[in-house]
Amino acid sequence: MTPTREPASSSRRGWLKGALAGSAVLPWVGTGRTEDGNVPLRGGFSQDVHRIRLYSSAVTAPVKLLFAADTHLSRDDARGEPFREYSARMAGGYQRTRHFQSGAETHPEACFLETLGVAKSEAAASVVLAGDLLSFPSEAAVEWVLARLGEAGLPWLYTAGNHDWHYEGLPGSSEELRREWIEKRLRPLYDGRDPHASAVVIGGVKVLLIDNSTYEITPEQLDFFRRETAGESPVILCVHIPLYAPGRPVGFGCGHPDWGAATDKHHAIERRPLWRGRHSETTMTFHREVFASPHLLGVFAGHTHQLSTDVINGIPQVVAGANATGAHLVIEILPTPE
Repeated sequence: MTPTREPASSSRRGWLKGALAGSAVLPWVGTGRTEDGNVPLRGGFSQDVHRIRLYSSAVTAPVKLLFAADTHLSRDDARGEPFREYSARMAGGYQRTRHFQSGAETHPEACFLETLGVAKSEAAASVVLAGDLLSFPSEAAVEWVLARLGEAGLPWLYTAGNHDWHYEGLPGSSEELRREWIEKRLRPLYDGRDPHASAVVIGGVKVLLIDNSTYEITPEQLDFFRRETAGESPVILCVHIPLYAPGRPVGFGCGHPDWGAATDKHHAIERRPLWRGRHSETTMTFHREVFASPHLLGVFAGHTHQLSTDVINGIPQVVAGANATGAHLVIEILPTPE
């Protein structure tokens, strides 16, 4: 996918018209109770382009995160030579991009370094890397990322995207290839956490990372989500594939009712098997439960390369633009104003 240039912030009205098509008007303030009588912890939500503010009565001090997805790094070396036939298309896809704000020519490595600089200047508590950090599972790219994160001295969280583990044309199902290349290439990026689902508490806010890079959710991941949202902590959910929102195409594929073999337009160019016929009931249940969770403050995703916002049952889902162009989100979780 060719990255889409994000709009420079020349027109707030124009940006809202594009980014919020089919979405609730911002800002939103949540009130009322859930069906089971619980009082939601959501106290409000506002957005200024790529700066997101979430408010919660359960937060006592501000928490700030830097969220980035779709950097599409393609650094490689001799160790990748045996896989050139599987990496060639994606290796050439993001050598030059246009900066999401200035429009100047740039490239993914420069954008990643710039994003780490933003995280430091914002004093972010953590950098969330939400998939497609890589264009293919390159050892050299993983090592470069880890070195840059170490130099910056920034804590990070990572979940995989569909390109991170995918060598195009390599035999195997998506599930098999994800499992194989997590172990062979991506494992150091998780810093000891479970690749499929993990939870980290930052300043009293529980950050969940769930790998939905096959577009689907496993029973174990659904159980994890239920368990981690059963307490009293405010939660944000980070995934790579956006969850279905009304009016959105199948790129918002996790839980999309039209997702399946009949709508899979990219399997040939990506040289992978067709999607299954339709979503599993587990995936559809996950989608329903996410947008019924009283303690969930928001969902953050990547994949589409286009900044967008939808509000579903009072819960915002914000999709970041491609970090290959420098795009990112600054997420602030703040005490509800009195």
